[in-house]
Amino acid sequence: MHSSAVNLPLVRRLEAVSFRAWPASSVIYDGSWQIRLTGSHPSKRINCVVPLDPSDYGNCDVRLEKARRRFEDFGRPLIIRETTLMPPELRAHLYDNGWTVFEEVKVMTADLVNAELPETMAHLPTHDIGRFVEASLKVGNEDLSLRSPIAEIVSSIKPNLGLFIKEEVEGDPHATVICVQDNDLAGVLSLEVASAARRMGVGSEILTSALRWARISGAKTAWLQVVSTNVPALALYEKFGFEEAYTYRYWGKDNS
Repeated sequence: MHSSAVNLPLVRRLEAVSFRAWPASSVIYDGSWQIRLTGSHPSKRINCVVPLDPSDYGNCDVRLEKARRRFEDFGRPLIIRETTLMPPELRAHLYDNGWTVFEEVKVMTADLVNAELPETMAHLPTHDIGRFVEASLKVGNEDLSLRSPIAEIVSSIKPNLGLFIKEEVEGDPHATVICVQDNDLAGVLSLEVASAARRMGVGSEILTSALRWARISGAKTAWLQVVSTNVPALALYEKFGFEEAYTYRYWGKDNS
């Protein structure tokens, strides 16, 4: 991950909006390291340490051990999320001490102002969080025990929120997506398409509605995060003009 070609102010801005778009229940700082923990939900984005200053590396042994104990209290393995803001010395330290990268994620952005989106919206957002959570669990074939934790996370999102469900018949959802409009930026999160409805244009349809809503709401740029090995999702997003802004990686030790 070479920071020379990366727009660091943009990285900082996208990191800040992504923290607001998918909030952790506990956030504390150790220097400029953000320590994000959520006891009720295992999502890596809300259970990781994110170093946010390339020069803040001192006492990393002690700080990592302190963070490990804190994660242990939450019943979580310690995960470090490496963006281009992480000190290179910390990356070297992790590598030298047996940590490994176990996932890479692309952060992508698209211009909404000039995007070719239809004037009409096929789907309007719902404000019924309970109904949306039920639909997304069903579409993603997820464990129903996550109902309450996901509802809690979605309820705690502060910026303007659009929850989209694509269904022909109520109670039989084909796709769901969350769109978080934060001033001129709009985040696309948790786009899910039911396995039986894939390759039928459903993902494009619901993403179009979310982006159209975001643009009407005042967003000029859309952003999203996608695992770099998710080829079908990358193909869909590239079709909408999304391009890579930067990548980040998750590091784990004895737990990945």
